[in-house]
Amino acid sequence: MLKNVVAVLFAAASMVGIPSTIQAADAPSNPIDYASERVVKIFGAGGIKNLYAYSSGFLVSSQGHIVTAWSHVLDEQSVSVVLHDGRKFQGVVKGADSPLDLAVIKIEAEDLPFFELQDAVAVTTGARVLAFSNMFKVATGDEPVSVMHGVIAAQTKLQARRGTFESPYSGPVYVVDAITNNPGSAGGVLTTRDGALVGMIGKELRNSSTNTWINYAVPISVLRPTIEDIVAGRTTRKTNDDPTEPGTKVARYVALDFGIVLVPDVVPRTPAFVDAVIAGSPAAKADIRPNDLILFVGESLVQSCRGLREALADLEAGDKLKLVIRRDNVLVPIELPVEKKEVAQ
Repeated sequence: MLKNVVAVLFAAASMVGIPSTIQAADAPSNPIDYASERVVKIFGAGGIKNLYAYSSGFLVSSQGHIVTAWSHVLDEQSVSVVLHDGRKFQGVVKGADSPLDLAVIKIEAEDLPFFELQDAVAVTTGARVLAFSNMFKVATGDEPVSVMHGVIAAQTKLQARRGTFESPYSGPVYVVDAITNNPGSAGGVLTTRDGALVGMIGKELRNSSTNTWINYAVPISVLRPTIEDIVAGRTTRKTNDDPTEPGTKVARYVALDFGIVLVPDVVPRTPAFVDAVIAGSPAAKADIRPNDLILFVGESLVQSCRGLREALADLEAGDKLKLVIRRDNVLVPIELPVEKKEVAQ
């Protein structure tokens, strides 16, 4: 039975294999402890319909920025984050990127151990790796996270699906010959055997071609630019001013422009649920349905009806409105045209 395996196969990690990718002077004396101190346990939404309410993440700054895989666990206004020493913090989602299946959480803390993203390495097929995560909710306090030893079996593009959630990510991955992608493992890290950061462990997915489970991690080189942008607060927001005519305004888009009627916004963070869809509207043609929950507009996470209104207000004629919605625990990508809207006189 898979349990906490902090020291599992540590001796095996020292077996003859691919040469170290960290210079001897820089390599940590104990790679297991080094990486484990930088991996966190995340507890949030879930617990119903067989949805587990926990996942993993890893620190990328001393000020408490945590990278994790985007999932239903982050649906709550804040999540509980537990560090390697048992300290607990409330974390909020600072930003997310749906196409990358990535989110960044922020906790209020300082002087934390963290992975330097610029020190991440690329590995080749046959490289020996270690996978760190809170699989099966083994660790809830100061217990160390679980560690598995494996080998990079292949480098390929992800073509997979999951019974409960679809995977929006379809980019390059490392395929590992160990069962790394267990419940709760998403957001954990893959490192070399001497502790160098390699990739982020993804969700539980089945290969869409073979219908077999796939164990994989997304290379840090793919995630790094987006992570750095979110951490630095670099976001691009379009203005509602028309640059061709100073002093004039263009019409702001709202959900009704696409035929979407939202549930009444009665509390500060009312989720962006669809209450009704107007017949014949773009939303109806795109098969948006009542009770759909809008999670993303483009690459921006939507956490409330207000957040959706703000995101739609940034649209301009000619754009494509790209939504990711949740329907019966399945993530569905939808694209709608943004037609020109006249300013009301």
